[in-house]
Formats: sequence, structure tokens, C-alpha cells
Amino acid sequence: MASALDAVAWPVRTARLSLRAAMPLDAEPTWRFRRLDGVSRWLTRTQPSFEDYRASFEEPDRLSKTLVILLDGEIIGDLMLAVEDAWAQAEVADRARAVHAELAWVLHPDHTGHGYATEAVRELIRISFVDLDLRRVTAVCFADNVASWRLMERVGMRRELYAVRDALHRSGDWLDTMGYALLAEEWRELP
Repeated sequence: MASALDAVAWPVRTARLSLRAAMPLDAEPTWRFRRLDGVSRWLTRTQPSFEDYRASFEEPDRLSKTLVILLDGEIIGDLMLAVEDAWAQAEVADRARAVHAELAWVLHPDHTGHGYATEAVRELIRISFVDLDLRRVTAVCFADNVASWRLMERVGMRRELYAVRDALHRSGDWLDTMGYALLAEEWRELP
């Protein structure tokens, strides 16, 4: 299955990290941290077993928009870059195809507090605007996921949405959500 990420020359390196497109064999190392309670509580979907997780991870649609974060050759996190169409009126819809992306990230808790997530997401944004020539990126999280929305603000994203009790969490509670975005022209003006 062709992916927008195929246009990028992988791996991409930052000062300390390497990013590359995910492969089926990355299911096991990503399962190690995604199954942890402190991580899984914020994920959209969890799986009860490694076999279920691997089947989900290897789905072509998911694999085509997943990247892994490596530190000294070890997978310490994963990223999602899902290229999508912008909303447009019918007469101009062709100009709105594949111009936006939704971003997401997960980092192993053993590697938090060192700036790795910030470094990886900054590079994900650069890939979006430079390598893929997108015009806008977005990200959403539960408002209680403070680390995630603080990261969005740290990389220059602007809060566009605060929705009160609009998302049902697997705990049974209705939680607030926050949505952030960044335009390519805004990104170019960041310090």
C-alpha cells in the first residue's frame, strides 16, 4: 500500500534520535511500552494480548502512517503522521487533497524527561512541512494528559479547541479534550 511517508528518505536523523517508517517487526518493541498502564490510559485503542496488538499494528493502514523513534538503535517511542484531506467545498475539493496531517506520539516512560519527545515531534513537524509540503498539522489529547498538551505548546502548536466532557474514556468517565494545530507559515516563523 502506497503511503505519503514513502516520499521521505528514511531514516531521518535528529541530534540524538533516528526516525524511520515502522515495520512489522516493530510490533514487539512498541508493545513493551504501549501496554504499560501509564501509557495505555491515554491511547485510543488498547489490545488485550500481544497477538491482538501485533495484528492491529500490522494492518496496512496503520503501518503506512506509523514511524518509530530510535535512540542508539533502541525503539523508545512511536509516532503517527496521518496525511488527510482538508474540508473544502465541492468546486475546490481537488486542491484540498492530502494537505493536512494529524500527528500523535507515544514515548516509553523510561525515556521521558530528556527532551526526546520534543525532539522527535519537532522533526515530525519539519517532515510534514518540508518533506511532504503539507499546509497544516493537528493533534488532539485528553485535557488530563498534561504531558501531551504541554508538548504541543512547546513545539509551537496553538490551542484551537477545548471541549468539555466530549470524549468517553474506557474508564467510563466523560473527559475534556484539547485540540492543537500549526500552519506551515506559522512554523516557518518560530524561533
